[in-house]
Amino acid sequence: MYQKSVRVAAIHDLSGVGRCSLSVILPTLSAQGIQVCPVPTAILSTHTGGFGDVAMRDLTDYIMPALEHYQRLNYSFDCIYSGFLASKEQVDHCLNFFEYYKDSLKVVDPVMADHGKPYKTCTDELRKGMSKLVAIADIITPNITEAAMLLGENPLQPDLSSQQMKSFLVRLSELGPKIVVITSVYSDGHYYNIGYEHDHSKFWKVPYNIINASYPGTGDVFASVLTGSILRGDSLPIAMNRATAFLETAIKTTYSYSTDVRDGIMLENCLDFLISNPTLCDYEQL
Repeated sequence: MYQKSVRVAAIHDLSGVGRCSLSVILPTLSAQGIQVCPVPTAILSTHTGGFGDVAMRDLTDYIMPALEHYQRLNYSFDCIYSGFLASKEQVDHCLNFFEYYKDSLKVVDPVMADHGKPYKTCTDELRKGMSKLVAIADIITPNITEAAMLLGENPLQPDLSSQQMKSFLVRLSELGPKIVVITSVYSDGHYYNIGYEHDHSKFWKVPYNIINASYPGTGDVFASVLTGSILRGDSLPIAMNRATAFLETAIKTTYSYSTDVRDGIMLENCLDFLISNPTLCDYEQL
């Protein structure tokens, strides 16, 4: 019997070297049985984290013609998933995708900053545009720095109490999304990914261990595993648990080989984890 694929339109950039954005989103979603239809916003020879001058082609003028073609085909998507965007125009084109595919799950990874600092590409105009995407999203996946920026808080967040974590989650949900997941939260000597479901008034946290290395693309991996898990019908805490466990496994695997951190995590060695699809219940209520 023919089984319809679950389809995701992934609006992200593509870097040829350094595992991040579409180069990790495609395999992680595919390993979960999700069909990925990339809508590249730009093509880069490498990511921008330490490889020197990057060869880049901006594809802003490609996004709308792609959408118009899908409209003519009456082509459907179960999910529209956006990530790093380089300009207000690209934000506007994402809004057009969300507007046309009203019934699709709308996932926004508001890529703007990390480690307490905004990226060089994150202008005030882009921040305002990202807030518009967040307002109509169903799910958002900021790291703690991005969460603070969206709320107008100090991006350098200290040790957070349980009450402060809940406040961040609820305030972000009040901006629009029904599900909020914040990554890289430090609290009482531990690191967590935390989540909130507005419709059930439930708060969740998944602990993880860190190592002394920082790899590009980890936020893309987390968000794509989480998205795939939810599209397959998993509950939010199980999806958070799966994304956290997979990322921790991939990071520790990579670290053991002492590879150049610029190359990102050794995703290829770990995809069996997603294919085997273990049910993980190490989450806790926040």
